[in-house]
Amino acid sequence: MSGGLLVAGTTSDAGKSVLTAGICRWLRRRGVKVAPFKAQNMSNNSAVVVGPDGRGGEIGRAQAMQAAACGVAADLRFNPVLLKPGSDRSSQVVLLGEAVDTVTAGNYHALRPRLAEAAFASLAELREAYEVVVCEGAGSPAEINLRAGDYVNMGLARHAGLPTIVVGDIDRGGVFASMFGTVALLDPADQALVAGFVINKFRGDRGLLQPGLDMLTRVTGRPTYGVLPWHLDLWLDAEDSLAYGRVLGRPAAPHGTDWLDVAVVRLPRISNATDVEALATEPGVRVRLTVEPAELAAADIVVLPGSKSTVADLAWLRRTGLADAVAAHAAAGKPLLGICGGFQMLGRAVHDPVESRAGSVAGLGLLPVEVTFAARKTVRQAAGTAAADAGVPVRGYEIHHGYVSSADPALPPLLSYDDGTGEGAVLGAVCGTHWHGAFESDAFRRRFLTDAARLAGRTGFRVAPDTSFAAARERSLDLLGDLVEEHLDTAALWRLIECGPPAGLPFIPPGAPC
Repeated sequence: MSGGLLVAGTTSDAGKSVLTAGICRWLRRRGVKVAPFKAQNMSNNSAVVVGPDGRGGEIGRAQAMQAAACGVAADLRFNPVLLKPGSDRSSQVVLLGEAVDTVTAGNYHALRPRLAEAAFASLAELREAYEVVVCEGAGSPAEINLRAGDYVNMGLARHAGLPTIVVGDIDRGGVFASMFGTVALLDPADQALVAGFVINKFRGDRGLLQPGLDMLTRVTGRPTYGVLPWHLDLWLDAEDSLAYGRVLGRPAAPHGTDWLDVAVVRLPRISNATDVEALATEPGVRVRLTVEPAELAAADIVVLPGSKSTVADLAWLRRTGLADAVAAHAAAGKPLLGICGGFQMLGRAVHDPVESRAGSVAGLGLLPVEVTFAARKTVRQAAGTAAADAGVPVRGYEIHHGYVSSADPALPPLLSYDDGTGEGAVLGAVCGTHWHGAFESDAFRRRFLTDAARLAGRTGFRVAPDTSFAAARERSLDLLGDLVEEHLDTAALWRLIECGPPAGLPFIPPGAPC
C-alpha cells in the first residue's frame, strides 16, 4: 500500500486545492509517482476525462489541475463523486464521471452509502497504482452535523489510515482560533490522525507570526509545517478568483496602444467560468466578473459564461436588468460571446423539459437558434478548427444537456469539428459555442481577440505573438511547487506521508459533542 496524506481545511477556500497541487508538484520533482484524490467535490467547475470505456466523464476541475501537477493524465477515480448544484436545494450527482441522479439534502442520505463505497474503492485502487496519493478534503472536518456519514474528511482518513494536516487562510482572520477549534471538535480517534497545520496567504513579517505558531503548538501538541505566503500569481484554476468585481490575474501592459476590457457576467449558477482565464493571460486584456449593468455598458467585450441552470439564470438576467444591458451591448455592434449555457441564452428559445422542467422559455433573441434539452448529457472532448479559418486549430470539451435543435440554415458556425460539422454560431458581433476551453488554444484566442478589438473599435490593440496558456498554467504549478519547497518543512512532511501520524498526539477537549 502506498503512502498517503489528507489535506483538510478550516473552511471552504482555505487553500486545500492549491496546497494539494503544490505538494503533488513537489513530490513529482522528487521522482515520486503521485496522484491526487478528492472523494467528493461540490462544484460546477468540471473537466472532461476519457474513461476506460472511451466515453467522456466529469471530474472537478481542481482535480484535473492537480493531475497536471503530478504529471499524469486525469482519471475519473481522482474525483469519484462530483455534486453539481443546480439550485440552493438540489445537486446533480456525477458518479465516476457519469450523471446518475439528482439529490436534495433530504434524500442525499439514501444515496450516500453507494457514493462512499465508490470513493473508498477508488482510493484503494489508486493506492495500489501510485506510490503516494495526496487527498483533498471538503469544507471543514469539524462540520459536526455531517460527521456521522462523512467519507470525505475524517471519515476518509479513518477508513484509509491517512495522516492529516489542516490548512487555514490567515487572510480571513481568526486563523489560530479556527485551527484549534477544528481539532477540539473532533473525537479522539479523529484527533489522533491530525498531525499539524499549514497557514496559507500570509502577508508580512514571519517573525510577528511566530509567537502565535509557538502557542498553537503548545496548546495542541502539533506543529505548524509551514506558512505559505500570499502570492499575486496564484489565480489560474482557483475558484476564489471568481469573485464579483475582481480583475482576474495581473494584466500585463498591452502590446499596442489600446486595452481591451472584458466583462464576464457572474451568473448565480455559473459553471466553468475558468474559460475566461485564458483571455486574462493575454497582455492588454482586462477581464472582470461582474453583476453590474453599468460595467457591461462600459466593456468592449461581454461574455455570458456557462450555467448549471440556464433557465433560472436567464430569468435572473432579466430581473437584474443585465439582460437589457446585454441587448444594448449587442445593439451597439460590440462583441458578445456566449459559452455553453450563455450561448443557449442568446437564442430565440430554450425548450427545457429536463433541467428546470420549465418547458419553452424565450431566450434573449440575439442569435437565430433554438435549444432543446435532452435527458442524456453530452460529455466529451472536442477538437477541430475555427470555422472561418481551417488553419486555426481548436481543442475544448463539452458538458451540456442542451443542443441546437433549430437554426437559420444561413447562420455560420463559430467552430468546426474535425469531421467538418459546424458548432456554435456567429451573427455579426454576437457569437456562441458549447465548447469549453476553446480559448486555451492560443491561435484561436488571438484570432478571436483581434476580431473583437476591431468590432469594439479598439484599433490600437495588438495581440501578443507568443502568449502560451499551457505555459502559463505550467508556471503556476511550478510556483506552487516552489512555495511548498521553500516554505514548508518538507522533510517532516515526507516522514508524515511515509510513516503516518506520530504516535501519542494529545487529545484536545472537549472533542466531538455527544
